[in-house]
Amino acid sequence: MTVKAKKYLGQHFLNDESVAQSIADTLQLKDYKNILEIGPGMGVLTKYLLKKNITTYAIEIDPESVAYLKANYLNLAPRIIEKDFLKFDINTVFKGEPFAIIGNFPYNISTQIVFKTLEMRDQIPEFSGMFQKEVAERICSKEGSKVYGILSVLTQAFYDAEYLFTVPPSVFTPPPKVESGVLRLSRKENYSLPCDEQLLFKVVKAAFQQRRKTLRNSLKTFHLNDVIREDSIFGKRPEQLSVQDFIALTLLIQNNI
Repeated sequence: MTVKAKKYLGQHFLNDESVAQSIADTLQLKDYKNILEIGPGMGVLTKYLLKKNITTYAIEIDPESVAYLKANYLNLAPRIIEKDFLKFDINTVFKGEPFAIIGNFPYNISTQIVFKTLEMRDQIPEFSGMFQKEVAERICSKEGSKVYGILSVLTQAFYDAEYLFTVPPSVFTPPPKVESGVLRLSRKENYSLPCDEQLLFKVVKAAFQQRRKTLRNSLKTFHLNDVIREDSIFGKRPEQLSVQDFIALTLLIQNNI
């Protein structure tokens, strides 16, 4: 029995054992006792996670994949969660305990998975996974890059992001039309920010939604006084600002609204 890949779920099943092993080995297994694999499909990555000295859970929305996993991975069966990760309250399972996330993520929801991880950053010290290559590069890119944006800044405010390796389309069934990239996010030791974190999210999003404009123009909605707006930082475009610059900018705005 095999599972047929479903286009509406964005499924591309990994079929290369060495790539699966390499992804499983990206986790450093520190500061947590549980792993959550998102979208395990037929379990090619799962099998390597189960060999590690850690408790593995899997969350899968596809009933056919769930049936396959239960039939082929009997020791995992009690820890298979048949839910949509984006809509499910995972704390009904982990009860506030820390856990790592790993997966060969469906491209169509991969950025939403990252944003949900950021919301739960207190519980997620580590995150590894496979994305469409350009998304993985964007998450890990630094200021000055053309692909640096909202996802780069918000992720790197809380995590160190490393682009690890590129994966060709040929190792999937069916092969996607693009290359994939594997990354690792390691939560920073001090990941509580000195600024209002919700305000940071708003500032970063407003800045990059008009990325060709200077911050003086893109942040008009914050109704800043003219004295503050003369600060040299407002003459820059968002891709010129490092994560620390955005935190400093948010503090500046926070103290003047």
